[in-house]
Amino acid sequence: MQQSELQELFIDELKDIYSAESQLVKALPKMAKAATSDELRSGFEKHLEQTKGHVGRIEQIFQGLDDKPTGKKCKGMEGLIEEGDEAAKEDYVDDAKDAALIGAAQRVEHYEIAAYGTVRAMAEKLGNTQAVKLLSQTLQEEKDTDEKLTKLAEKITVEGSEKAAAARS
Repeated sequence: MQQSELQELFIDELKDIYSAESQLVKALPKMAKAATSDELRSGFEKHLEQTKGHVGRIEQIFQGLDDKPTGKKCKGMEGLIEEGDEAAKEDYVDDAKDAALIGAAQRVEHYEIAAYGTVRAMAEKLGNTQAVKLLSQTLQEEKDTDEKLTKLAEKITVEGSEKAAAARS
């Protein structure tokens, strides 16, 4: 792949991620509102602030490229957010509702981890050290969030099982 093609692809992928993160900024408050666990609600609220920072980092990268991050709609994130909306609207209660929301949130995180890993690799190949630094920071935060969601899912599952066992006794 020629350098100019890689640069064009890099910019296109960054615009896609920018759209994804911007959509997520709008969706996270709804997920937080739907959460029944205070811990999950707080996690969504913290991730909202973090996501706003991700948007800012992408804007910084575009400033360095003398370009704008707009002009593309991330259809993948749009679909993932629709799934999250469905989970929020389901008639599940308490732990089951939170487990559904965590599942939706983790699908989003995995999508973002894949996207950031790819564009970071492109930035490395292009020699864009500023972008590599910013994208690496965001990628690590996405991985950390995914790990927190996994631990919370495990906790909710254990607590839910214990409640169910106590109810049967």
